[in-house]
Amino acid sequence: MKPIAVNPAALPAPSGYSHGTLQGNTLYLGGQTALDKDMRIVDGGIVEQFRQAFGNLLTTLREAGGEPGDLVSITIYLTDIADYQAHGKEIGKVWRELAGPVYPAMAGIGCTELWQPEAMIEILGTAVIPDERLKVPQG
Repeated sequence: MKPIAVNPAALPAPSGYSHGTLQGNTLYLGGQTALDKDMRIVDGGIVEQFRQAFGNLLTTLREAGGEPGDLVSITIYLTDIADYQAHGKEIGKVWRELAGPVYPAMAGIGCTELWQPEAMIEILGTAVIPDERLKVPQG
């Protein structure tokens, strides 16, 4: 089986990348920043950027039939680790609101900058979706 691109209509149309790539029942979730539908990074600091970026990732996951509990790995790239840590309780609350009490293997990695200069966070993930829920995009 060849890899299949997963690009939800609810997210900005990708150019030169895919929001996700499905191989069998494993979904590789492309890095998501806090871009909104108009291709702008949301305002409001790290908590709102986390909400948008993680929401974008979950939108791609759901497009393939996945649920937050199917996430097996998350990598979070941060331009300011101390800011993320200072808002950890708020970010945890957003996580539980969007994904429930499920936490996959995770890593947080500091970096000097991301693709969009105003982006403070980028989230990358991998999910394994049970066959009975898997939705394979056509086209």
